[in-house]
Amino acid sequence: MASSKLSTAPATAAGTFTLGGDLTVNRMGFGAMRLTGPGIWGPPKDRSEAIRVLQRAVELGVNFIDTADSYGPHVSEELIAEALHPYPGLVIATKGGLERPGPDRWVENGRPDYLRRQLEASLRRLKVDRIDLWQLHRIDRKVPAEEQFEVMREFQEQGLVRHLGLSEVTADEIDRARAVVPIVSVQNRYNVGDRKWEGEVDYCERDGLAFIPWFPLSAGTLAEGGPLHRIAERHGATVYQIALAWLLARSPAMLLIPGTSSVEHLEENIAAAEIRLSKKDLEALDQIGG
Repeated sequence: MASSKLSTAPATAAGTFTLGGDLTVNRMGFGAMRLTGPGIWGPPKDRSEAIRVLQRAVELGVNFIDTADSYGPHVSEELIAEALHPYPGLVIATKGGLERPGPDRWVENGRPDYLRRQLEASLRRLKVDRIDLWQLHRIDRKVPAEEQFEVMREFQEQGLVRHLGLSEVTADEIDRARAVVPIVSVQNRYNVGDRKWEGEVDYCERDGLAFIPWFPLSAGTLAEGGPLHRIAERHGATVYQIALAWLLARSPAMLLIPGTSSVEHLEENIAAAEIRLSKKDLEALDQIGG
């Protein structure tokens, strides 16, 4: 699906999901991690292109953008504010709970005082009084989980966040969190070749939570050939587009956030929202992660 054939707002073809009962977004969103430098560290090689990617995403109908204070760190949130503030019609989601000692290095820190400082810094960088969706990037095993959930509840009660989510969690952990605070989304690693969190996808669909797959494009699996390539050829699409189309078809709770630092790649990703896979296609693709 060449970008020259893009409709005016192809992201709308993905359909919508309503977060927390009041924030309706298109299910084809954008993940802003890749807008930073190598190792998710420092500024992008081409800052103007990063700004263009964000603005072009919105032009193509994206109205849900996901980031984190640890991307850069700080760089991704700063770019989003520069490119899109004051965010008309947009939902900006961010995350906290990971420290960055260096490129490609991530350390969990779920101490309530740390999470609060990070949230306050995100509010400043994004230039908002309230975060639409704030997600705990990881549950820190060194800190009692309930302490992390309780400070999240405080954030919401104090009006600093509208909605709350979790990342890389089991169904049991979601239940534990929901006993303390309302949760509207779960962001776990998931793609056509990696189905570890299959049960959590079903949990989210059943209970009305968004499931946000991070790493939605598994390059190793996609490069192996097989049904993905045959289906891509049949649709005149790339294997990456078919992998994204499969995610959208997998569950109505799926909220995609493919990321890139290239406008061309962005347009290719978002065009996947317009692909309609047949029952036969889906049966073949289901075999990849079976």
